Amino acid sequence: MAPKVNRKRYNLADVHAQFAEAVGGEQVEFDAEGGPFAFPHPVFADEEWAEKVDAAETASEKARAMLGDEQYEKYRSAGNSDNDLGLLFMAVQQDSQAQLKKRPTR
Repeated sequence: MAPKVNRKRYNLADVHAQFAEAVGGEQVEFDAEGGPFAFPHPVFADEEWAEKVDAAETASEKARAMLGDEQYEKYRSAGNSDNDLGLLFMAVQQDSQAQLKKRPTR
């Protein structure tokens, strides 16, 4: 196999930092009644969190998986909607896709 002429070497810490900057950080923070609240950004979430969110079948299951039990109870007891949290999740995903297309390569 011939050597690659314009070979590029990536530094994982730099790539991680670039993605974190592009999407606004490793946590999604948002304000709602009884808040502020936060959950892991889907790009940086650990596998356990992602599996729970993906396995959720209802809006309430997804909201609880995203926020965790303690934050979820606080979120809901303040009168906030599970569906609104689902909309936020979709907005984060759409914004991330748009921002990642603009990510600097170095």
